[in-house]
Amino acid sequence: MTESEDPGFSFEDKRRIDPETFEVREQPAAPAPAPQSDDDAFAGIVEGLVVEEELADVDTKVAELTADLQRVHAEYANYRKRIERDREANRDLAIGSSLVELLPVLDDIGRARDHGDLDGAFKSVAEALEAVVARQGLERFGAAGDEFDPTVHEAITHTHSPDVTVTTCVSVFQPGYRYKGRTLRPAIVAVADPE
Repeated sequence: MTESEDPGFSFEDKRRIDPETFEVREQPAAPAPAPQSDDDAFAGIVEGLVVEEELADVDTKVAELTADLQRVHAEYANYRKRIERDREANRDLAIGSSLVELLPVLDDIGRARDHGDLDGAFKSVAEALEAVVARQGLERFGAAGDEFDPTVHEAITHTHSPDVTVTTCVSVFQPGYRYKGRTLRPAIVAVADPE
């Protein structure tokens, strides 16, 4: 087989820089587009409209998927906030339950203080316990002279007095306690109404 008969491999070097001289080669000009007939022009317009409709469908699909993604993202953010809120509420309930168990001990400390029996090592232990529960957020309420509030006070005796202008707690039999705004135990009080 001769060279002229060989249908072998051939290629055209289209590199812009000549690899031997490193000079920029001139590029051949692109052939001018052939003039279109009216039928070809109409077919091109119809094809362009079809492409525009397909692009509009793609844009609509992208908008739908973006809206779905935003909705899923918002649902996840709400779920995460709800879980965090529930976790905090469960933590507060557990601490509140533990503090309720300590209320009788705090009552005993208060009675010992009222009778002058709180001294020595027992006094420092009592003060340390009261400081710990206060740091946890336990609040004591109910004192003589407070205005009576049936949502946080439990009245067990009732009298009339010229010294008060509204229903008032005149003595406290047992203080009340609250934790994070939730009443753990109401204060047990004696109340007096104005005459």
